[in-house]
Amino acid sequence: MNPLHPPRRVVFLAYAGMNLLDLSGPMQVLATTNRLQGREVYRLHVVSAQGGTILTSAGLPVGTQSLQEMDRLLQATPDLHTLISPGGSSGDQFPLDAALVAWIRQHAQAAVRICSVCTGAFHLAEAGVLDGLRVTTHWDWAQELQRRYPALQVDADPIYIRQGRIWTSAGVTAGIDLALALVEQDLGHASAIATARQLVMFIKRPGGQSQFSTPLATQSTGAGRFAELHAWIAAHLADDLHVENLAHRAGMSPRTFARLYVAETGRTPARTVELMRLEAARRALEETRLPLKRIASQAGYGEEQNLRRVFLRQLGVSPGQYRERFAATPAALSMAQAEPAAG
Repeated sequence: MNPLHPPRRVVFLAYAGMNLLDLSGPMQVLATTNRLQGREVYRLHVVSAQGGTILTSAGLPVGTQSLQEMDRLLQATPDLHTLISPGGSSGDQFPLDAALVAWIRQHAQAAVRICSVCTGAFHLAEAGVLDGLRVTTHWDWAQELQRRYPALQVDADPIYIRQGRIWTSAGVTAGIDLALALVEQDLGHASAIATARQLVMFIKRPGGQSQFSTPLATQSTGAGRFAELHAWIAAHLADDLHVENLAHRAGMSPRTFARLYVAETGRTPARTVELMRLEAARRALEETRLPLKRIASQAGYGEEQNLRRVFLRQLGVSPGQYRERFAATPAALSMAQAEPAAG
């Protein structure tokens, strides 16, 4: 890597209500890289439509430059290297900023790289930057992104996806993973490792978003037709949960039960059981010190090898690797287990 390479100008597009970490996470990665390299590898700008202070969803104000000011800088020195569109929304709607969309369209061809974090993909999609590409976003927004922009190929699982000069990443902390990948592309693996170690981060997390989100959608359906059945399944994961037994519990014939269940939940009963068992095993690995054999039995997998097989197939990591990376610290586990129940 040429040490005399001029600073890479990185522009973060900001707007009111954005996720603070979608902005600050990747910025800190690049700022830490600057410090470790002892030079300005990245020249960082936070830009909003009107400039001035914007309020993030966390309530923390962030100072920004205006699009007009950034245009003047780029007219004087046309060196836009990386454009990053962070995400964030309040409620179940993602409000597009028309000025930011127009600016992305205007400068997309000049940028060496264009990136999104979380729902920042919506701004890129609206600007037409993502058409025909395989992209990702936060798992909870993937279906909506696909619905709004059918020309995209939305994959809800990866932490980030690179398609040429276009990078999209999953929700919130995935922006840090993305930024580390950008550092690796620019400066090499050793530099990315050094930054990751300084931030106490894995340079590449194993698996996809499914290991960080809660896949148990059945628990969030509320008081639906099968809410009581879902509660019963969650309390009897080690039982025989074949469809015939679930249908009997629901007071229906197996055929009627299977048809009505899919119509209401969008998944088969077997898939629900699979998700509930996986969720229970994940939580046990994160929150307890129970041996794998015990976890496998309690979650309904029977043998430890079955638990291992499911984790490798569903999450791309073994149960041991999952626990190593995502379990609470021993001290925290001890405090949680020692704390008396409330009430």
